[in-house]
Amino acid sequence: MKAVVCIITLALGLTAAGLRAQNEPNLIPDVVDPAKLIPILPEPPAGWTAEKPEGSSDDVGGFKITNVHRDYSKGEGADAPTASISILDSVANPDYVEATTNGWNQNSETPEGYSKSVKIDGNAGFEAYDKDQKQATLWVMLAKRYFVTVELHNQEPKELQEWIKKVDLKKLAEIKK
Repeated sequence: MKAVVCIITLALGLTAAGLRAQNEPNLIPDVVDPAKLIPILPEPPAGWTAEKPEGSSDDVGGFKITNVHRDYSKGEGADAPTASISILDSVANPDYVEATTNGWNQNSETPEGYSKSVKIDGNAGFEAYDKDQKQATLWVMLAKRYFVTVELHNQEPKELQEWIKKVDLKKLAEIKK
């Protein structure tokens, strides 16, 4: 999951770097402090354990991003169910938000899995499932700035809905700075 966040961060930075002329003032809104987003990451459900939440704000190509993340597990071993939840504040790059969410309109299904657009409490989202990897991922866009990602391993994709319910999306959407 950290690799996915790194890829998103790099893409955000590269896109942002190309959008702003060298000597233009930066009029982009500030991202929120990670300390405001970490409490949104839920406690582990009964029977699960969770690592300590992590968060940071980074400057990527002249734009700041904030990312918070928490990993969850149920049991030990390679086949143990795991989950991770990440929140990325992408307010600094509305073009990135638009480009990413526009790609969510393409649905497909194969014997190996599926990808489809979804709505979560009225918010645009995208769900994907890889049967061979037993990996399900849900992305939800909130308030035109927050990407919430839930990634599950060794669980059925229907569990994505249960995990996203653990995140207080209304409270997150209200956090501005």
